[in-house]
Amino acid sequence: MNTASPSISESTAPASAETGSGGSAVFNSTPAFSPLYQQIKVLILQSLQAGEWKPSAAIPSEMDLAARFKVSQGTVRKAIDELAAENLLVRRQGKGTFVATHAEQQVQYRFLRLFPDSGDLQSEGPAQRQIIDCKRVRAPADIARALAIRLGESVLQVRRVLSFAATPTILEDLWLPGAPFKGLTAERLRAYHGPMYALFETEFGVRMVRAEEKIRALLPDAEQCALLAINSQTPLLSVERTAFTYNDAPMELRRGLYRTDTHYYRNALN
Repeated sequence: MNTASPSISESTAPASAETGSGGSAVFNSTPAFSPLYQQIKVLILQSLQAGEWKPSAAIPSEMDLAARFKVSQGTVRKAIDELAAENLLVRRQGKGTFVATHAEQQVQYRFLRLFPDSGDLQSEGPAQRQIIDCKRVRAPADIARALAIRLGESVLQVRRVLSFAATPTILEDLWLPGAPFKGLTAERLRAYHGPMYALFETEFGVRMVRAEEKIRALLPDAEQCALLAINSQTPLLSVERTAFTYNDAPMELRRGLYRTDTHYYRNALN
């Protein structure tokens, strides 16, 4: 594998740029005013996006990355610190730094914000999942827009119910672009017992790295009442999530209805 450092004319470097032993600075096509550690972060992200380091695999040491990019270890460390804070990398004391995976316990609930009124997600145990439907459809305008694909392009539509302590709690509809998820069926979803994002990662090479959500309250219709075992006057949280892989490419639109009679929605604001 070619690990030669990318290079750009030294004239693009900010005044504070570091240089290698040959006196040449190493930069990506990031604007010149970007701090050097941010440029190194971009280069590491490019390697993650290209699949150079797979989920759960170790990345090179800070010393090796510093030599590769011709910068100091401190600059590499700062870039890795940010990627770890964003849950893209995981530091393990005495072992090194690894590519985060949705299969790991500490990140598999990363995008789930519904918590039980008593205890926590770990004490409550894993959700029981029921796949209601999984089919290929033509993307209507709103789905195509959210996934940045053409109107009428093939998408996979999945409907499922998540239950906690045998109580139906979340009803979700998901839309996935057809091409990256070729071969995904209801049978494969039912047979996989880990987090859905871990399935996407290990079997389809798609890693969700961030998400945006819109939340509102609503009352359920008759079909939703039946699937969640509630009456028509039970208020629900409607959570619409768009999940992105590297390079801000949208890979999933998810619309969920959450019961909050025994759970609450929690978000940490920084």
